[in-house]
Amino acid sequence: MLTKFQLIQKAKEVLKNPTIINILIVGATTLFVKGLGFAKEIVIADNFGLSELVDTFYIAILIPTFVNNVFLGGYQSVFIPNYVHELKSGNNIGAFQSTSFIVTLGSALLFCLISILVTDVYLEFFFDGHTPKYYELVKLQFYYILPSMVFWGLSSLLSGILNIDDEFTYSTLSHIFTPISIIACLVFFKEELGVIVLAFGTLVGAILSFLFLLILSFKRKLIQIAKPNFLSNNTIEMLRQIPAKLSSNILSGMNQIVDQYFAAKLVVGSIAALNYGVKIPMFSIGIITMALGNVLLPYFSKKAAENRKKSFIQLQKILKVIIIGSSIMALVLILLSTPIISIIFEHNAFTANDTKIVSRIQQMYLIQVPAYIIAIILVRFLESINKNKFMAYVSLICLVLNIALNYALIEKYGVYGLALATSVVAIINSIILYMYVNHLKKKEF
Repeated sequence: MLTKFQLIQKAKEVLKNPTIINILIVGATTLFVKGLGFAKEIVIADNFGLSELVDTFYIAILIPTFVNNVFLGGYQSVFIPNYVHELKSGNNIGAFQSTSFIVTLGSALLFCLISILVTDVYLEFFFDGHTPKYYELVKLQFYYILPSMVFWGLSSLLSGILNIDDEFTYSTLSHIFTPISIIACLVFFKEELGVIVLAFGTLVGAILSFLFLLILSFKRKLIQIAKPNFLSNNTIEMLRQIPAKLSSNILSGMNQIVDQYFAAKLVVGSIAALNYGVKIPMFSIGIITMALGNVLLPYFSKKAAENRKKSFIQLQKILKVIIIGSSIMALVLILLSTPIISIIFEHNAFTANDTKIVSRIQQMYLIQVPAYIIAIILVRFLESINKNKFMAYVSLICLVLNIALNYALIEKYGVYGLALATSVVAIINSIILYMYVNHLKKKEF
């Protein structure tokens, strides 16, 4: 058993580790950012409750968010490990950057066009049975949000470059602009902006975030523009990984659309209830996964480039600590679910009955917290060694499971069944990923 002196010495050694320091810094910064995000949700709930405007806003932002998570955010995941290899090879990093910016910008514009073309079909198929006014409200907000995709994509790439350079604090802080702009619009311009207040605030936040990261990147002299080269080895490898990563992210992102689809079949306010119910679980998960994910992807990428075997050993150490800590956190939040929702959301338009509904949904979502966090870490590790193809298969399995469980559980539990299905799928997903990583580890050793 360790003595008090030995424990203090071990703690000092841990705190001297630059990776641990980066994780703690990003965790603290993320807590602040997520806190602002929560303040935004409180202001929205205070103004609108479980209303039609909130429902239509979440539907309007669904496709842009889906595209951002699927491609624009997913591209960062294949960009970072191959950018690290490009740096270590001593090749023309400016050409690699230029190529990546062209791919990102071109893809964002293409997805904007596709989104515009499929909006009507998408609304009629997934959210049928509503009034023409309801659909017009969705589309009005959608067109204001749409340009955000371009700025989100470029911001994601800039954030990846900053993270590789071990700049995590300010890149994480870039996320404060959207909640601040939405709150500002609600507080100062609600009457002037009317029904587009949430969508307009989202767009302003996306623009400000991009400008902040761009200025920061130039200040750190990280932007090196040169003639693009689509034929370098690392560029080809990166582009080869995109279809698999895209497929994985599309299938994973479909889960949210599937849940919204089923929720839309229930009473008005069910979509808003699901979104409020998932806020605290995602808040908890977001702090940890942003802290770990943002730091660990470049960390694992560098380790894998240096010594692949050691990267597996480091992964196992991280998983042991995370599963214990996240399980304790989830249990505490489940027990305190009702008072948390009551304190945070129960004001004005958000009633005590709303609290009861959202609290139960939240408990269902909280079950997934340990599994979700473990899965994120495993995904970051697999991304760092360019094993994106397997994750596409896993995502397909999880999507099919989610649809089946939604059908099975919604009949008996209603909107609560949708949240429970999500948690069950998250647990199965983490188990499959862990088994695969363990298989890869055995092959290495």
